[in-house]
Amino acid sequence: MSPLPKTTQNTSAAITAILFDKDGTLMDFQASWGPWAQGVIFEICGGPGEKAEAVAQAMGFDLAQARFHPDSAIIAGTPEDVLNLLQPHFPHLAPDQLLACLDADPARFSPKPVAGLGDMCMALTQAGYALAVVTNDFEASAHDHLRQMDVSTYFSAVIGYDSGCGGKPAPGPCLGAAERLGVDPSACVMVGDSLHDLAAGRAAGMCTVAVLTGVAVAAELAPHADVVLNSVADLPDWLRHRQI
Repeated sequence: MSPLPKTTQNTSAAITAILFDKDGTLMDFQASWGPWAQGVIFEICGGPGEKAEAVAQAMGFDLAQARFHPDSAIIAGTPEDVLNLLQPHFPHLAPDQLLACLDADPARFSPKPVAGLGDMCMALTQAGYALAVVTNDFEASAHDHLRQMDVSTYFSAVIGYDSGCGGKPAPGPCLGAAERLGVDPSACVMVGDSLHDLAAGRAAGMCTVAVLTGVAVAAELAPHADVVLNSVADLPDWLRHRQI
């Protein structure tokens, strides 16, 4: 699929930093989180059965296929959103206990990077761009996942839901990343696979790039993005042509 241009920001502005969502953008969302979610649901529900099906339905998750539905609130949600969905099914667990069950630590979770991720990070770094991650996941988890995908050294900043900047779709996380990088928000590109990512970038005054490695389709993302690309692997080429 060719990139679908949808210019809404000042495309002549000099770009010096690229901000990335994590899940569905740097990593393949379904391949990474689908098997993990299936295993966690069975674990906390005591195996397959009515309760597991009810929890999966609340999460917008297909247990049999180990895949999230496109409209799942989990996809772009914050840890607080996930807790609000699941707490009614586990009234005997305190919020911190339930969060502990959902912790995707390196021993239980193996992120699957999108094709060409390492090459993309290297190309952008060599071209002089500063890179950051802006995620609704916890900051520590994001660091873990970047290390697991062997790209952590490329990122100068990581902003998570618990970094003190709030969560997407509000602009705070994007603005916080720009501040940590020491660049003006107008010099940043926000790259993501969901409307939350694009809304956050737009509200922060940034150029927005949508990628199709999450669950949203191009027609849904295009009205909210300056361009839609197949994946982050296409970013170096798009940036080269944009600067001409």
